[in-house]
Amino acid sequence: MNELELKIKHLIIDTLNLEDVSVDDIDSNEALFVEGLGLDSIDALELGIALQKEFNIKIKVQDEDIKKQFYSVKTLAEFVQNQQ
Repeated sequence: MNELELKIKHLIIDTLNLEDVSVDDIDSNEALFVEGLGLDSIDALELGIALQKEFNIKIKVQDEDIKKQFYSVKTLAEFVQNQQ
């Protein structure tokens, strides 16, 4: 796991107050929403805001690829890297 993925995992846990989830519980390739970690649309909004603040990036909600970019920790890390 690379440093950016680790940072995103910590951000997910801290932002969404996932007290019973550890970094090791989150598979970088696993789905974050519905299946996998089981996050919902409110979590996506909170996570999007946190990512924008933490990494100083812009997230366009109208972007057709946004669901693909938020699929997993790995796809989020790639998105953040491409935005910086």
